Amino acid sequence: MPTKSTAKPTKTKSHANLSFHGWRRENGRVGVRNHVLILPLDDLSNSVCEAIANNIKGTMAIPHAYGRLQFGADLDLHFRTLIGTGSNPNVAAVVVVGIEDQWTKIVVDGIAKTGKPVIGFGIEGHGDIATIAKASYKAKDFVQWASELKREECGIADLWVSTKCGESDTTTGLASCPTVGNMYDKLIPQKIYGVFGETSEITGAEHLCKARAINAEIAEKWYKMWKAYQDDVIEAHKTNDLSDSQPTKGNIAGGLTSIEEKAMGNLEKIGRTCKFIDALEPAEAPAKGPGLYYMDTSSAAAECVTLMAAGGYVVHTFPTGQGNVIGNPIVPVIKISGNPKTLRTMAEHIDVDVTGILRRDQTLDTAGDALIDMVIRTSNGRLTAAEALGHREFSMTKLYRSA
Repeated sequence: MPTKSTAKPTKTKSHANLSFHGWRRENGRVGVRNHVLILPLDDLSNSVCEAIANNIKGTMAIPHAYGRLQFGADLDLHFRTLIGTGSNPNVAAVVVVGIEDQWTKIVVDGIAKTGKPVIGFGIEGHGDIATIAKASYKAKDFVQWASELKREECGIADLWVSTKCGESDTTTGLASCPTVGNMYDKLIPQKIYGVFGETSEITGAEHLCKARAINAEIAEKWYKMWKAYQDDVIEAHKTNDLSDSQPTKGNIAGGLTSIEEKAMGNLEKIGRTCKFIDALEPAEAPAKGPGLYYMDTSSAAAECVTLMAAGGYVVHTFPTGQGNVIGNPIVPVIKISGNPKTLRTMAEHIDVDVTGILRRDQTLDTAGDALIDMVIRTSNGRLTAAEALGHREFSMTKLYRSA
């Protein structure tokens, strides 16, 4: 049985009446997965969370490296990412564990605003063994409760779909990124939420991205965001250029010679007709209703997908050329590739094969429909290649050194 979509519809489909079966959460949002998270507030709590997850099958711990002595904007982003991760509609319930009670409570209170079950535990004053025991009992209750939740039929407008590309090459800009753009051109008018990002990868095509804003105010908001990244991060800390980072060695091996070329391919993901309606901070949830958004993110795959998941997006589309293996703990990551070599050598990582675009036996329109079909199948429960292979990359973004 094939594991990826190579569907080539013969005519353009109607997308107005698309539906999927998901879990409607207490705040009205719809998830396509039903995870019970064991969420560490800080690096010191990782081992306790992993022990709880080992005790209670059906839970998932997502360890990370940060959470001690952060401050200012860096601490705000840390809280926003953790709260957003626990609040994501793909999560049914959350157990939060931190070394101290005060910061743990901030995350618990933030997640509780969604109405979903959440509880927090502090290790300090109790120790690992007592904390693991208490939290394991509660995690067991959450898993059994979540296991009885039922899917319901939901309209396509309930779907939030993010995108980011990785290990890009010439085929990415010609096939897999335009396939995502075609999907957005068809589904954004059906009132889904979409988002793209990768701030450093817009370099050289910033004028084109700015022109895709919905109005002059959002265009200027976006440009200030891009310029701040360019001036305060890249220009302030680069050596002679970005040759050790952008383009990556994989990008260069795949035929991309400059960041400008990479940027042009990157922007193919937003299609021909979509306009982005706001520019979001990292891990910020959109607040202006359905439409396409921009999020200020790193171009590193795990960081970017983590931030978009924290923003509330429940399915991620990931074009790749040379072959990226990224997954995420709570959000299914759908891989799309138009590179024939990658389909030969890394086929187990690819969900949607669009190599037909390069062979000229598949149109961009039919490729977009094949991706939409895979998004619906994934939303209905099909495991992505990354999920089946156990990829759960989760990477917090850190702005500066801790105190």
